[in-house]
Amino acid sequence: MSANASVSPDLSVRPYRDLDEPEVLELLRGSLGEGPAGERTPEYFRWKHLENPFGRSYMIVAELDGQVIGFRALMRWRFRVGDRTVEAVRPVDTVTHPDHRGRGVFSMLTRTALDSLRGEVHMVFNTPNSNSLPGYLKLGWTLVGEIPVWVRISRPARFIASKLRRERSSGDTPGERPAIAAPTAGDVLADQPAISALIEGSEVAPWGFSTPRSVDHLRWRYGQAPLLGYHAIAEERGGEVIGLALFRLRSQGSLWGLSVGDVIVRPGDVATARRLLGAARRATDIAYVAMSFPPGSAAARARGATALKAPRGMALVVNPLEEELHPDPRLLSSWALSTGDVEVF
Repeated sequence: MSANASVSPDLSVRPYRDLDEPEVLELLRGSLGEGPAGERTPEYFRWKHLENPFGRSYMIVAELDGQVIGFRALMRWRFRVGDRTVEAVRPVDTVTHPDHRGRGVFSMLTRTALDSLRGEVHMVFNTPNSNSLPGYLKLGWTLVGEIPVWVRISRPARFIASKLRRERSSGDTPGERPAIAAPTAGDVLADQPAISALIEGSEVAPWGFSTPRSVDHLRWRYGQAPLLGYHAIAEERGGEVIGLALFRLRSQGSLWGLSVGDVIVRPGDVATARRLLGAARRATDIAYVAMSFPPGSAAARARGATALKAPRGMALVVNPLEEELHPDPRLLSSWALSTGDVEVF
């Protein structure tokens, strides 16, 4: 893309520059709120877009009379299928100033981004909310299906009471944030040799698109994420780390729960995965645990018979930029994702 691709005599699209950060953050806050982390700080923005080990996000802005009135970011991601690496991007933090909506700014930014990335990445994917999903379908993206979310209720009375209150009123807010009797993810992931050895011997889905794990990736995703407060529990045997669970608190209405981002164990080690999930659940006073793991994985098999499938999963959409991708990313059976691959972005 040229440094300043003119779209009209007044409107232009150009690459994002670091000095655009304050104006872009103001635009994001004003139009999209504070986001999944509860606050759009410069540190959170840089973590997501500049420090990602998969690469700096592809970012462009729409400018009118020297003012940034649109922003489009596609976050770099990477998948592994067998021995192959698949380069991908995911649209995040897309916004148009309220005074300029309906004038084609979104379409202009999207067209520019896809034209620039074609030949560089294999596909674009996303997990949009119900408000954003129709826009993706209108652009011709494929709705792959819903990534299922499983919920294990640890405080049934509290959970049911909260649901009944929410039916009567939508104004519930969570109580005091519970403490977690577990080390931070950053502290646990600081032991690079032990975590690296675990990753090398860990279970990998052989049949679908999965995120390749590395110490750098785990540290960025869980150990360095500002505001999200990830914790971790590791299990050792004979001086070796044989399993790792990564999780954070999340609120829903008046309830506090746990969101388990990932459970890493050796192939088929359901017993260790089950102990890790139990230890995470006991580390804090929460009403439920939410999780999503690749079907058939040790972590999925360890979630327990009492785990319930949530009425709604996470919608997955894809736009293949390369025709001959195998397996077919338009099929849900081609994906092997965990919660940490899709949430908070």
